Amino acid sequence: MATLFWSSLFFIFYAYLGYPLLLMLLSLIKSRPVKKGDVTPSVSLIITAHNEEARIREKLENTLALDYPRERLEIIAASDGSTDETDTIVQSHESRGVRLVRAAQRNGKEAAQKLAVQAASGEVLIFSDVATILESNAIRNIVKNFADPTVGCVSSEDKIIDPGGKVSGEGAYVKYEMLLRDLETRANTLVGLSGSFFAARRKVCDNWQPELQSDFNTLLNAVNLGLRGVSDPESVGYYKTIADETKEYERKVRTVLRGIAVFMKSLPMLNPFRYGLFSWQLLSHKLCRWLVPAAMLIVFVSNAFILSGSSFYLALFVLQLFFYVIAFGGIKIGNFARGILKVPAFFVLVNLSILTAWSRYLRGERMLTWKPSER
Repeated sequence: MATLFWSSLFFIFYAYLGYPLLLMLLSLIKSRPVKKGDVTPSVSLIITAHNEEARIREKLENTLALDYPRERLEIIAASDGSTDETDTIVQSHESRGVRLVRAAQRNGKEAAQKLAVQAASGEVLIFSDVATILESNAIRNIVKNFADPTVGCVSSEDKIIDPGGKVSGEGAYVKYEMLLRDLETRANTLVGLSGSFFAARRKVCDNWQPELQSDFNTLLNAVNLGLRGVSDPESVGYYKTIADETKEYERKVRTVLRGIAVFMKSLPMLNPFRYGLFSWQLLSHKLCRWLVPAAMLIVFVSNAFILSGSSFYLALFVLQLFFYVIAFGGIKIGNFARGILKVPAFFVLVNLSILTAWSRYLRGERMLTWKPSER
């Protein structure tokens, strides 16, 4: 039990701290800087929407204001069987160069994106959610990365803001993810892209799978072509916190559930003889992270078995109890949780969502359609 306790505890620390530290070491030994250049390839910017009448106009106006040669920019709105005024609003912008691609019925985000990919003419395809607001130089910044022939896809960095324009309570976690992306970029390649704003070469999108999470699968397509994914700190996507915090948990479950489905279809990429360093990255960043909830349960239960007669293990068990009391207290308080409550609450909430996603996946549940979060 002691061995089980320490090995599981080590596993948790490896997933969240060991992997980034090893990436940092690798980047110091052999870094892979991105060779940016002032290039202006033809671009197709794809916006996917389902019943977004409340936000699509703002998104289109933001997109039309982007600073990029107009003759090199194609704007496509992909409607996933919208039944409200979304399509009408998009069509009202056709005279300004916005094209509507519509799915006759709702088949899911990736299915709508595939229709847009097939209709697109750009050398570079950029995908952006309706809720994501871009700076005027966003396209110019993100396409600079494609001057490097080793780059197949590029991820933006996420900036989550509250209604007052300040960084939300999830900021610490997002900062950790952005640091991890930076380390992966410097060491080798990303393992995933930001679904709210990312770009890819046209050939990376040729093998588009409408049933698989597009941001994760696009990165895997790039690696399969011998290319890499990079994160660009100068390309930023801004989006607000979810209006109803109770729905944030379900969003996390959906994201992990869809990610697991992609991972399970990509198990051959764990072969280090073919994919080298990326196989270790895929295992560490995705699978190890998704197995942390199981490790947390093992740590707690095994600690309970070995605490008798040992003040040291008793102290560790009390610390665990204290941690979970703080965490669940923070979860119950919700948006009012601050300081010592916020980080444990968010950590436990994330791992509960992963546990729920595994449960749904093992029961055979798959998720193709999506409902955009209200922000």
